[in-house]
Amino acid sequence: MSILQIPFAEGEANLDWLELAGALVDGHDLPKAEIGDTFLYRDPDTLLSRAAWIDGLGMAVKTATIFPRNPDRGDPLINGSVCLYDDLNGALSALVDFHLVTKWKTAGDSLLGALRLANPDSREILIVGAGTVGASLCEAFRAGYPQAKIRMWNRTLSKAEELAATLTDVDVAPDLAEAVNRADIIVTATMSTEPVIKGEWLRPGQHLNLIGAYRPDMREADDEALRRSRIFVDSFDTTVDHIGEIKTPLAEGVIQRSDLLADFYDLGAFSYQPDGISLFKNGGGAHLDLMTSRYILDKWRG
Repeated sequence: MSILQIPFAEGEANLDWLELAGALVDGHDLPKAEIGDTFLYRDPDTLLSRAAWIDGLGMAVKTATIFPRNPDRGDPLINGSVCLYDDLNGALSALVDFHLVTKWKTAGDSLLGALRLANPDSREILIVGAGTVGASLCEAFRAGYPQAKIRMWNRTLSKAEELAATLTDVDVAPDLAEAVNRADIIVTATMSTEPVIKGEWLRPGQHLNLIGAYRPDMREADDEALRRSRIFVDSFDTTVDHIGEIKTPLAEGVIQRSDLLADFYDLGAFSYQPDGISLFKNGGGAHLDLMTSRYILDKWRG
């Protein structure tokens, strides 16, 4: 029997960012996901596998290989695959393109956080980071906030200019502090181990959406930003003990566990408050890969 394979371009053709946000909401109405991660290393290479099982939705195993020397050979830094399994009989339902799932999961996760926490009438969005994720964030947030102006900042300004030139109606912000202060929504997608966003730049009514930090040694926002904000995460299980953005301030007493107000399993607690600052930490996780993969498969079949 042939296995259904969903490639990137064909799989993406019928997808919709707001529909995906709705699918993520529906996924969190199901029983809580069982998740598990495994890491294997051969310096400097990594094999990462993330698995999730949601009763009623099925199972997914997302495997990534990260080979830092690949670009020197002309090969992609990251390769991988996503295997989607049927909830009823455990059969392999589909092989979904790894990069397709990653793109839509990552940006869709943050878009859902913003749709619940940010000013629905936001007029300016700042994307911090001009990599692959930055480009997909422009797509996702354009769909969520069609009325908003999108600006982009990157530590190397020329990279922001190069990416903005390939996108529609995206301007470059030369000064980060000024751009943060004027934006209604700030979305960060960097690989920084030192905070790039300072709490002193923020003002009431803003929404700060953090994506880039995924290791214990990584931070994108400083302590003052966390102290001033109402803090939300996509999943307590994948952020609190694993990601420096949350783990380090907790360990140092900058914030308390009670300051983490809710995750996506309590979406009713997410709300926009014009007199406060909201902060959302996108930690990812295999359960979100499963929800996204199932949405992609449903659209493919439909």
